[in-house]
Amino acid sequence: MFIQTEPTPNPATLKFLPGREVMGHGTADFTSLAQAARSPLATLLFGIDGVSSVFLGSDFITVAKLDSTEWAVLKPQVLATIMEHFASGQATIVGDDQADDAGQESEVVTQIRELIETRVRPAVAQDGGDIIFRGFEDGVVYLHLQGACSGCPSSSATLKHGIENMLRYYVPEVQSVQAVE
Repeated sequence: MFIQTEPTPNPATLKFLPGREVMGHGTADFTSLAQAARSPLATLLFGIDGVSSVFLGSDFITVAKLDSTEWAVLKPQVLATIMEHFASGQATIVGDDQADDAGQESEVVTQIRELIETRVRPAVAQDGGDIIFRGFEDGVVYLHLQGACSGCPSSSATLKHGIENMLRYYVPEVQSVQAVE
């Protein structure tokens, strides 16, 4: 098995591409070992000293490190762990707690979701992260950043200058964009 790695705009994260599907659908973001209990892969990765978070995308894994750890030490351990996991044949994630919360939503919210899904998420995924729509209220779009995007030095610029400007252009009701946990 050959696993490619790619840098991300966030120097504390690396994107690992195992050349196969990681998640059937959706994404999963783990910031602690306790959260990772439903993912055998994330649990193994948190067993490596220096890993601070794990993000699972459709065909990639983004791993964040502690500031005190160097990638030169951590990267080989992460690669070996990912190979070990896929060689074992275990599922990447057990269960699925992602619910479809779309329900009946306004035309504006439908437009915002469509723009995020088709224009923003693919670009953010290339950088090893994801962006989740959390709501729209009084002209403000609330978004949750995951993976490499969470804590990235350029994430606020991406939100304000990239995503906010695009949404305001296509959806006049949008006044601003805010990141939420």
